[in-house]
Amino acid sequence: MSGSESGGALPQQAQDIAAGYAVSGAALELGALLWDGAALPGARIRIPLGMLNRHGLVAGATGTGKTKTLQLIAEQLSANGVPVFLADIKGDVSGISAPGQPGEKVSERAGQVGQEWTAAGFPSEFYALGGIGSGIPLRATVTSFGPVLLSKVLQLNRTQEQSLGLIFHYADSKGLELVDLKDLRAVGAFLVSDTGKAELKGIGGLSTATAGVILRSVTAFEQQGAGDFFGEPEFDTAEFLRQAPDGRGVVSVLELAAVQDKPQLFSTFLMWLLADLFHDLPEVGDPDRPELVFFFDEAHLLFDDASKAFLDAITQTVRLIRSKGVGIFFVTQTPKDVPAEVLGQLGNRVQHALRAFTPDDAKALRATVKTFPDSPYDLEELLTGLGTGEAVITVLSERGAPTPVAATRLRAPQSLMGPVPADALERAVKGSSLYGRYTEAVDRESAYERLAAGQEESGRADRDAADRAAVEEAVASAPGESKQAAEERKEEGSLVRQVVGSSMFKSLARSVGTQVGREISRSLFGTSRRRR
Repeated sequence: MSGSESGGALPQQAQDIAAGYAVSGAALELGALLWDGAALPGARIRIPLGMLNRHGLVAGATGTGKTKTLQLIAEQLSANGVPVFLADIKGDVSGISAPGQPGEKVSERAGQVGQEWTAAGFPSEFYALGGIGSGIPLRATVTSFGPVLLSKVLQLNRTQEQSLGLIFHYADSKGLELVDLKDLRAVGAFLVSDTGKAELKGIGGLSTATAGVILRSVTAFEQQGAGDFFGEPEFDTAEFLRQAPDGRGVVSVLELAAVQDKPQLFSTFLMWLLADLFHDLPEVGDPDRPELVFFFDEAHLLFDDASKAFLDAITQTVRLIRSKGVGIFFVTQTPKDVPAEVLGQLGNRVQHALRAFTPDDAKALRATVKTFPDSPYDLEELLTGLGTGEAVITVLSERGAPTPVAATRLRAPQSLMGPVPADALERAVKGSSLYGRYTEAVDRESAYERLAAGQEESGRADRDAADRAAVEEAVASAPGESKQAAEERKEEGSLVRQVVGSSMFKSLARSVGTQVGREISRSLFGTSRRRR
């Protein structure tokens, strides 16, 4: 077998592979087939646009070109009118908004793959979790975030997760929205008081010790700066579905470099964004092009230490959100980072080079090879020998069948391969039409103070004193427990007493007996949405 840089006759096996990527409709151009170490520009490797909602995986070792692959795909989606969401972990994706810089390397790559390269920037919006970093702040209320995702962030065990769910259930059933973390603390403390315990009769009680653990976790979480992510104005994920005036899809870039030290938070927050979209979008079946393509970077963080219930919810969301026109690409180092149940639903695969320096690396390499269809390549050798900007690809054809495995030299992105200057990013953020809508946090009167309006004031002091005494008694050290356990329970009691003594708690205690609400319906992840 021999390769050719020209567009002449291809070797038969190369022709067979190239035939699997023939597309009659709109498609994204990924690059040119690699054969015997040479790129064959006549053998184009493409993804049909209509198959982008069948999800995908972009994997590979650090430094192999995953970020540039995301940029290449996102550019072409935008050009075809498809909005894109990108999580920018390292802070180097903002360049998609600016034209790329021509140069010798770009010209060389374009010539190798038969690309007519022109510099182009794409319409972009920049976001930041809670406003930490450069971007329009993304916030969620505690009510809409829900107990399942919050339990993952707080790293609660199964019993504690169930207890947190009970707190949410009570707040939902009373129509009490939990806007921020201090609201959650207040309701948790209330439910271990005499008044609150009576409210839970018939649906199980809330252990004071467990409530103390939850309240401590919430307080510690807030002290780490996470309180900024919860509150109002809550972000409307429909903003991700916009097109620019010229018809191109808007690329939404979530800057995460400033919160890299909070991986549990940002990975779970990304899942909330997906769950919220799933909750709101209508069924569209299999459209000619996706409504949105969502790139989930550092995907392994989502799955690390996840409970079976959490993984089941992810699996079901991935399976069902396709019919709502949303495609998800998980981005990680090896396919083994993604559970088999999820991996089996990812129809499009871009696998960059893997390293085999250790026995564990070699094992991961063999496991990766087994996930690909049969091919004429020696994939173990190929995957360790790919250069930067090269990948092994298999996608779904227009008929929905897997294409042949194709070693591919990828095209060069048209936009800037690197971050834009900080001042340019700041101008883009402040110039956005969304800046005024979401930038300033709103600390409106909570549901608890509102419920208290007009309630009787008589007997308040007696009731408050009785509730405080009940909580203090409940959190007292039990006979025979260890000194450490006694100290922990003492801390729990102190924290609960602080919340019970607050004005918010008093307002809630006064009004709860007469409050009648409508229970909030929740989705797979326990998320909820109240459109304003």
